[in-house]
Amino acid sequence: MSSIARDIFFAFALCLFIGGCKDATPKCTAQNFPRISTPADLWKEFSGEKAFEHVRAQVALGPRPSGSATIEKARTHITDTLKASGWQVERQEFEDTPVPGKGALRFVNLIARFSATAVQPVSANTQRAIVCSHYDTKRMTGINFVGANDGASSTGALLELARVLATTPQFAEYFELVFFDGEEAVDKFSEPLDGPDGLVGSRHYARALRESGRSKQFQLAVLWDMIGDKDLTVTLPNDTPPQLSSALFAAGEKLGTRKHLGAYSDPILDDHVPLQIIARIPAMDIIDFDYEPWHTSGDTLDKLSPDSLRIIGQLTLSMLTQELGK
Repeated sequence: MSSIARDIFFAFALCLFIGGCKDATPKCTAQNFPRISTPADLWKEFSGEKAFEHVRAQVALGPRPSGSATIEKARTHITDTLKASGWQVERQEFEDTPVPGKGALRFVNLIARFSATAVQPVSANTQRAIVCSHYDTKRMTGINFVGANDGASSTGALLELARVLATTPQFAEYFELVFFDGEEAVDKFSEPLDGPDGLVGSRHYARALRESGRSKQFQLAVLWDMIGDKDLTVTLPNDTPPQLSSALFAAGEKLGTRKHLGAYSDPILDDHVPLQIIARIPAMDIIDFDYEPWHTSGDTLDKLSPDSLRIIGQLTLSMLTQELGK
């Protein structure tokens, strides 16, 4: 993951950007979204152990930077797992040049949609909520960076969410699950609207949503990033839409896991930002940024806990059923 909290200049710049554009970050207000029937106790089906096994599979591949042969192996695992649960997977492939003068890289976002009637291709008009993660790891010279928490934890949890949602096909149709490539900067992060470095996949996806008009069909988006730490403390950034933060805290009270939820005083530059400022979808970043091994060789499987993945998965699913059922 990446954060402008680690860089004062970018923190200040993003605050100015968002604050200076009155309509840049959409307010999470009631819109004309019809109420849908939601399975109240579906959250109980989310398994931290099953999610952890997918995390383990990603980590076992080794470093997975954008444009590498290894990240294609990660895509194969993700795609095969989604298809086994009945999801149709779109490969959103494109080229971009994160560092001018250093050549283009090939990026692939994986977008999963579900049909309750197994119709192919799956309609792209039923989805109301986006849940997303990045699956690439930072390219680090001389370091065996496997990104157990930063990349693999959220990817594994999203695959488990796909399994759980597929058990209620009518409800699954309301979700778009997105695995972003290119979250990590090749060199250093640029501003989120135009880049070019960092958030490459989410920026491309958000632009496609806006240009197609599909962004208007989404009620909300949830990004997961770095959610597997044994010492779990969610640090919601200060650009979180109030309705979504309130909903997450309410879910925490309901499930008895409120102690794991906190707030971060600054914005965090992550894949939710293009969804906010380009696609104009109310989007939140569920992230634990208080993680000492961030972007080091110490970000390994032993630092993670299946229970943390369970907590985040169940919290999010409880929140989503509540929000979509309003």
